[in-house]
Amino acid sequence: MRRLKTKILSDEKGTTAIEFAIVGPIFIFLVIGIAFLCMGLAVAGSMHYAVEEGARCASVRKMVCSDEDTTIAYTKSHYFGPGGVPTFDYDPAAACGHSVTASINYVVNMGLKTVSVPITAAACFP
Repeated sequence: MRRLKTKILSDEKGTTAIEFAIVGPIFIFLVIGIAFLCMGLAVAGSMHYAVEEGARCASVRKMVCSDEDTTIAYTKSHYFGPGGVPTFDYDPAAACGHSVTASINYVVNMGLKTVSVPITAAACFP
């Protein structure tokens, strides 16, 4: 009887499976979270690039960006982020010059819960 208890307590079969059951979900959650974070940063970076190019075009390239519609179309053509297209606005009479702004709600689906993160970008070129 004593040998049986000692044998059961010293048996290490299945410890790897138990360790993976504890660490695996945390690791998978971190990898998926990093992927969503990178996509969110790509959206923000692409929006900042697009509004800077749109404001610069409205100020410098008057033939291409002659009015509000052409400036917004030019800005949309420079957005390369994942997901939907942001809402772009153009203000030619801003205090700083030609102002282009953008906003989007970046949706993160975490399985049990969906989180909407608002991302905005603005640029002004004299």
